[in-house]
Amino acid sequence: MRSESNNPRIVYMGTPEFAVPPLKALIKEGYEIVGVVTVADKPAGRGRNLKESAVKKCARKHDLNVLQPLNLKNDEFIAALKALNADLFIVVAFRMLPEAVWSIPPFGTFNLHGSLLPKYRGAAPIHWAIINGETKSGLTTFLLDHKIDTGGTLLQIEQNIQPGTTTGTLYTELMALGPDLVLRTAKGLLEGNLKPVSQNDNNASHAPK
Repeated sequence: MRSESNNPRIVYMGTPEFAVPPLKALIKEGYEIVGVVTVADKPAGRGRNLKESAVKKCARKHDLNVLQPLNLKNDEFIAALKALNADLFIVVAFRMLPEAVWSIPPFGTFNLHGSLLPKYRGAAPIHWAIINGETKSGLTTFLLDHKIDTGGTLLQIEQNIQPGTTTGTLYTELMALGPDLVLRTAKGLLEGNLKPVSQNDNNASHAPK
């Protein structure tokens, strides 16, 4: 069941800087972010001090509830997610989720991926687009399923790749496009106006890390 409040409840999952702008956009739009899931703090630098993910830093600035599970299949973690009574889960640059997680919310779980799926499924789509000399890239939102980046697509946005574009440049360009696509996808799913379209596996390519 959807939460009683008219304000949709969202759990957001992500780790690097790429995932920060969509989170900020959701907060600004007024969605109730009831939980932010990110990786555990990791030792870094000479002093081996614990380093927080970019998403955790953003979440703490906005006083959001942060969860940092070591095991995504952990019963206590899954129970904690269910207790948040979220309408929708949104994933940007995180980890592959088990069905016990992505099947929880009534409106599903969608992911923002850095390619025009079904091209460049996998962990490094931006790198492989540059390596292979593509002239066009983009972003795709899709519903999670049992395999990696194979779920029904929801929305896409294209980005031309100019001569001389580097991986870093394309990363920055796509990062700037992410918030709008995430907002439009969330709105469409929550209002029932957006339906997934099956990917054509014959057109698929892969982007391993």
